[in-house]
Order: sequence, then C-alpha cells, then structure tokens
Amino acid sequence: MGQLIKLQDYVSRYEQNIYLYPSRYVRLKKQQWEKLQAAWENKDEPSPFFERALLEENWTPEAEEKQILQKLKGLFKNDRKAEELMEVHAAESSGEKQNQDQDQAEQLEFSVTYSSRPHSLELLKQQFLDQIFRFQMKWASSTLMEKSFVDKTFYYNEQLKYFLQRFPDTFLVLFRPIFLLKNAPVETETMVITPTELWCISFLEEEENAVFVGSQEHFWLKRGKNGEKKILNPMLALNRTEKIAKQIFKLHDIELPIKKAIISRNGYIDFPATPIDIEFIESRKYEEWFQSMRGLRSPLKHIQMKASSHLLQYCLTSSIRRLEWEQQDE
Repeated sequence: MGQLIKLQDYVSRYEQNIYLYPSRYVRLKKQQWEKLQAAWENKDEPSPFFERALLEENWTPEAEEKQILQKLKGLFKNDRKAEELMEVHAAESSGEKQNQDQDQAEQLEFSVTYSSRPHSLELLKQQFLDQIFRFQMKWASSTLMEKSFVDKTFYYNEQLKYFLQRFPDTFLVLFRPIFLLKNAPVETETMVITPTELWCISFLEEEENAVFVGSQEHFWLKRGKNGEKKILNPMLALNRTEKIAKQIFKLHDIELPIKKAIISRNGYIDFPATPIDIEFIESRKYEEWFQSMRGLRSPLKHIQMKASSHLLQYCLTSSIRRLEWEQQDE
C-alpha cells in the first residue's frame, strides 16, 4: 500500500517527521497483518473491541475517531504522559520512554480485526486493505493535537484508493496537494514519490472506451458514445505541478528525476505530435506500466525522504487544535 503523506491542505503526521512515519507505517502494517492472518487461520472469534465498528454499515469517520480518542485518553494516566507524547509529535523522539508511549498510541490506532469471518484469504486481504485505508486517512488528516475537517467523499474516492491499495509501501503519495507559494494557494495534480523518481500524475477517465484527442491548445476533444465535447487540456495542470516540484528541488539541491504521466485506464489518447517529456498511459499501455511500478522493490531512500520533506514544507495546511486538548489545558 502506498503511503498518504499529504491530502490536499489537511494536517498530516508525516509533516511532523517524514523520517519517522514511513518506516513506522511499514512496521505497524506488517504487525497488524500477521495478527489478523493468525486470528483468521486459527478461526478466532471476531474481536469485541471498538475496531469492529470499522466494518459495520453505519461506520462514519466521526464515530471511529470518537472511539479511538476514548481509548487514547485511557492510555495516559496523567497530564505528564500526554505532554511527553505531544513532544514526540513535534520532533524526533529524544528518549526511550517517549518512544514507548508513542508506539503504544500508534499501535492502538492501527489495530485491525474483522466483524465477521471472511470465507477466503483474498476477502480477508481486502478487508485489511479497507481498514488500513481508513487509518491512513486519519494519519493524513490529524495529529494527536490537531485535526482537519475531511471531505467525506475522499473516503470513497476510487483514485485515492488506487494509489494507496495497489502500489508498494515505499511509494509516498501527495494526493492533489495545495502549495502555498508567495502567499497564494496553488492546487496541483497528484504526486507520487518513489525511491527512484517523482511522478506527477493526471487521470482522464470520464467514460469507458472514450478517445481523447490531444494537442497543445487550451482544450482537448473527447469522443465517446454520447458524441464530442471539449475538455480542459490536462497538460496545463501537469506542467504547473512539475514546475513547482522542479523549483523546490533546485532550491534545496535535490537530484531526483521528475516524470509526468496522463493515465486513461479505460480509454485511449490520440496525440499526433506526442511531447517527449510526458507519458500517455492509455488502456493499451496501462498494464505494462502498472506492473513495472508494482514491481519496484527498492527500499525507502534518503533522497526520497529529503524530497518529501521539502515538498511538504511548501504545502498549505489548514487545521484546528483538538477540542480534547483545549479542555485539558483549561
């Protein structure tokens, strides 16, 4: 599963310590999968704990967050422990005890289970992916002290799930991030930072088997079963995204290749004079590209963390202090 390090302008735990959270996510995910698989193989009964709500039909982000916060409050028996955990989120851990408190909190948030036993291992894997997706959404929209108000449609966004459920753990995703440049917000396309390169990606998937006729003009032409219509040239936003990344990389001496791609998994792209600096990945080429991306087994790299850190540094963040901690301060 790719890691969601930034979702639009929501507060992210990765912003606080990009060098800590990617490896912590991989470790916690591995631990939880082994725990869940062992329970399934041993035919254990569904867990009675709060995580069952994640698979129920009446699940909502707010209900799940409330239950987790109740568990977190019980984890710390005095204000001092809570203060120590806050310090961990603001900077790298400075002591063994702080690390232990942080690990306890993260493990609690990352606990997974099943509300009804799946009939196959494949169904179990899908349930696991869906639960981890929700935890990723939490990490990409809140810290223990702050939270952002998430548009609920993101929980059901197919493209977001695609990046997080179909690619390796070492892929770091900025999903439609908003950058703050010269005091002005700038919306960009999705960025995927792999151990070897940065991909700027745009999707063209309005209709099954549609043909998109590309050009250097401001508009492209889409031909489908309902006739023709003009659409905004996707290269405009993609070039803007690449330009921002290049400027940030140049400013901080980051040598990481940048690639651009327009993806149409269910359609075709017809561009008579194809630009050499962009890849058109339409239905005939998609599977080959997809498998090559999934096959990248390189571990997380320092240059990847450095690039992520500086990109996040220029991202806009909109959040509020959690009411629970405001009350505690009072």
